[in-house]
Amino acid sequence: MEVVIVPDATAGGELIAEAIAALLGRKPDALLGVATGSTPLPVYRALASKAASGAVDASRARICQLDEYVGLPAGHPESYRSVVLREVIEPLGLSETAFMGPDGAAEDVQAACEAYDRALAEAGGVDLQLLGIGTDGHIGFNEPCSSLASRTRIKTLTQQTRIDNARFFDDDIDQVPHHVITQGIGTILDSRHPILLATGEGKAEAVAQTVEGPVASIVPASALQLHPHATVVVDEAAASKLKLADYFRATYAAKPRWQGL
Repeated sequence: MEVVIVPDATAGGELIAEAIAALLGRKPDALLGVATGSTPLPVYRALASKAASGAVDASRARICQLDEYVGLPAGHPESYRSVVLREVIEPLGLSETAFMGPDGAAEDVQAACEAYDRALAEAGGVDLQLLGIGTDGHIGFNEPCSSLASRTRIKTLTQQTRIDNARFFDDDIDQVPHHVITQGIGTILDSRHPILLATGEGKAEAVAQTVEGPVASIVPASALQLHPHATVVVDEAAASKLKLADYFRATYAAKPRWQGL
């Protein structure tokens, strides 16, 4: 696992956008896994800016969803499909045909989960998966004590996660769904390059447990330690509880440019 400490969220977004641009340069039709929430917005803004300026050609990129609420109609403004279309697909000038996501409104949710897992594999697998992290260490919606081998499935949200997400629903927790479809931890680990972005002091403890703690289902993100090419990008605030922060700074400063992110 590589840990990169950046000054702030904007710098983190630019760094990851550069990695995506480099990937698209090598593989124009790369399958990019995207996360929702406020944390990845600097990445999407930086990538859209690069596309608009001609610095990167994203016209053949494919986009896939990490998770989706169960029960919200596809057109609901806070369905993750709507969020991805609004924040990623439209700014990059892509059409909906470039987009893959699970059907949170399906009559048979379990079948929809299995179908999405198959679709990702049939698409050749996810080349780069962007991740956020919850204050309890969850990735996707794999809450604490999720199986580290789990596949795409339905999960029940913890009360803390629903409280955290209420800000997207006019601070009304009663509007936040209780269930989601999420890529499992095993599904996430199938991606060729998972990149976790964390910003703010509120994520510092989860980051420390993920990076420096044991691999344990109580901190789902710690499973990234098992991946051969996982990257954790954190701002100074989110890095504030890392015991090896100075080491991470030194190793990144000495990294050859040709290695990329």
